[in-house]
Amino acid sequence: MAAAAFDLQGHRGTRGLAPENTLAAFRTAVALGVTTLETDLAITKDDVVVISHDPMLNPDLVRGPDGKWIVASVPIHSLTLAELKRYDIGRLNPAAKYAQQFPEQKPVDGERFPTVAELFAAAGPNVRFNIEIKTDPTKPDLTVDPNRFAQLAVDAIRLGKAGGRSTIQSFDWRGLIEARRLAPEIATSCLSIESNGMDTVGRTSGRPSPWLAGLDLANHGGSVPRLAKAAGCAVWSPFWRNVTAENIKEAQALGLKALPWTVNNPAEMTRLIDMGVDGLITDYPDRALPVLAAKGLEIR
Repeated sequence: MAAAAFDLQGHRGTRGLAPENTLAAFRTAVALGVTTLETDLAITKDDVVVISHDPMLNPDLVRGPDGKWIVASVPIHSLTLAELKRYDIGRLNPAAKYAQQFPEQKPVDGERFPTVAELFAAAGPNVRFNIEIKTDPTKPDLTVDPNRFAQLAVDAIRLGKAGGRSTIQSFDWRGLIEARRLAPEIATSCLSIESNGMDTVGRTSGRPSPWLAGLDLANHGGSVPRLAKAAGCAVWSPFWRNVTAENIKEAQALGLKALPWTVNNPAEMTRLIDMGVDGLITDYPDRALPVLAAKGLEIR
């Protein structure tokens, strides 16, 4: 693998080090030297494309205008941008179990939900973007529909003149197929996971998964990389525990880049690099840097 090809992606900016999906997290990631900022999209009531992993306001992350942690979740799509900007997302709720997962995260009080336009402006001209369309075929009322979401995402990327350095990713492949139709110049990344907690592939269900845009695993030899290729993706991005040396080789033989998520343990980073992955998505780019250096891999 060519050293220059390795893609180090900061997950939600740098979730392990700074409040996730904030401009502070993106600045931290850029300062560390990541290749790509990985992030997530939501759509406000007035159709503004904003950055948020959750389609709802998350009580683990969000304080209201009164400075108190919110109690009830509210769909972002029910709020205008002006209303959304009243909420503070600059630290984790210390009472939440979620906060215990990221003891190194440093709060930055006063951070607000960024728009994607603000992300592009803050990131500068050299960094790439891996931007996730967050729709769920099992919960259609939480967001705009995938086709509309894809249109708004494409429009925002084009407006930011970031098409050549952006990838649109999603677990819900319906939006990816629509994004390819609308904007063949923007690469897409097919996300997948097979686990007890979440399974978008449905290998044992006996029917096509609702996440895969009508594509049937059985018609593609049980191969998720072959499914991703059929969906028009340039990247296959599996849950890191689903990665094997064999499926990485298969993906690359199909012309796909293989980019597992979310890898935070240096030993696992090393193991995956030895399998030949094209990059890693991590909450801790600082942990990945010495691993890449030891392997002789450069990210710039």
